[in-house]
Amino acid sequence: MKYISTRGGCDGVSSAYAIKKGLCADGGLYMPEAIPQLTAQELKELCGKDYAGRAEAILNKYLDDFGPELIHSLCQKAYSPERFGNNPVPVIPVGDRLSVMELWHGPTCAFKDMALQMTPLLLSNALAITGEKRTACVLVATSGDTGKAALEGYRDVPQTKIIVFYPKNGVSCMQKLQMDTQEGNNVAVYSINGNFDDAQSAVKSIFSDAELNKAIENTAFLSSANSINWGRLVPQIAYYVSSYCDLVSSGKISMGENVNFAVPTGNFGNIFAGYLAKRMGLPIRCLICASNTNNILSDFLKTGIYNRERRFYQTMSPSMDILISSNLERLLYLLAGCEETKNYMTLLSTQKKYSVLSCVKAKLDKTFFGGWCDESMTAQTIKTTFSEYKYLCDPHTAVAMKTAREYMRQSGDSSYMVVASTASAYKFPASVYSSLTNKSVSDEFEAVKLLSEFTDTEIPKPIASLISKSIRFNETLSKESMSAAVLNLLG
Repeated sequence: MKYISTRGGCDGVSSAYAIKKGLCADGGLYMPEAIPQLTAQELKELCGKDYAGRAEAILNKYLDDFGPELIHSLCQKAYSPERFGNNPVPVIPVGDRLSVMELWHGPTCAFKDMALQMTPLLLSNALAITGEKRTACVLVATSGDTGKAALEGYRDVPQTKIIVFYPKNGVSCMQKLQMDTQEGNNVAVYSINGNFDDAQSAVKSIFSDAELNKAIENTAFLSSANSINWGRLVPQIAYYVSSYCDLVSSGKISMGENVNFAVPTGNFGNIFAGYLAKRMGLPIRCLICASNTNNILSDFLKTGIYNRERRFYQTMSPSMDILISSNLERLLYLLAGCEETKNYMTLLSTQKKYSVLSCVKAKLDKTFFGGWCDESMTAQTIKTTFSEYKYLCDPHTAVAMKTAREYMRQSGDSSYMVVASTASAYKFPASVYSSLTNKSVSDEFEAVKLLSEFTDTEIPKPIASLISKSIRFNETLSKESMSAAVLNLLG
């Protein structure tokens, strides 16, 4: 299978090459030339496999140049009990006809682990497959969870170095602490003055910095761990398939029955993986795109107009504090083609907005529903979900929960609903505890303790262990200094 640019400017390349490069030379994102299919018989057979086996089946359809034996080995390693416990993605019933798929049982307590325990393995093997001898310098812009998950995944991986940039005042205290205490000899972490979109735009500009790339070309090259990299996105398809199989196996639904997925969405990678699962043949009726107060995506799905010229809000769900959703480009490519997509991206860059064709809007309406949740309703949803169902959710999951129930009320759609839970509540302890009790706590570790006592839930080990770790990184950069930081990491 060959991979091409969403903007049409690159020849087809192998999956290993696409994963190694991360971003196309024309600024577009890599996509397979065709979406492979998952037959009803294959889906039935996957119900009898564990998570690693299901992920293996999906990756084999997209990464043919890796080979089945290597894919099997990588899946067994990435999704081992040592990393995720016995069930990487438990599906928990929460009320009638609704379940939560918990994606945060990995080493950093966030859904990004589901891909970023696999992506470094894919990249290191892609280097061998393509005969690459240089060091891969992995650049990451993060709104919170991606940074720590990427750092943990790439820690001390041979032939790689990783540098993470996060907005100084745009992540939770726990997310910041997780990144600033990161261990490993090949890692670097910086906060920047600006928001996530500033960090993401600056990282993209580094990729196209001819002078920097010329300076490192003999010893290193740039790659990405953000979901713009196909090796980060493709593993995410597996948990939609796995959750569907678990619903069938538990008798919640019948094989072939349609389900809906509600996904808290910022950069559009997670929900786009769900769309790929649907295009492959997984019986998904609707994908509910849940936004926080930065509701640019829900507005786009309702109007067909993407307008980034708007106020930016810092919220208690910081991983969705994003105004430029990179992976939306992949969806536009599938719905409108490369020429139209290139036009949209040019308009977004030059005029800060674009409007899709009516035929594209009609296609969006068939699959997607957009809704959003403000800060007060997020807090209320955390409280009511716990009081009514004894289910403790983080702010991002609460946004999705509220939007899912809004969709069910408005549409009358009785299809089984699955809400993606993207982080442990203990990554945002002060916000969650305040939502439950109306009491404020300034110290994060005190909030962790109080949250555990109030809810009678266990503190995840990755969070509990932070209290004894030392700060390694505490430098703040301007956007203009980020290139120099990359060169410094590479010596």
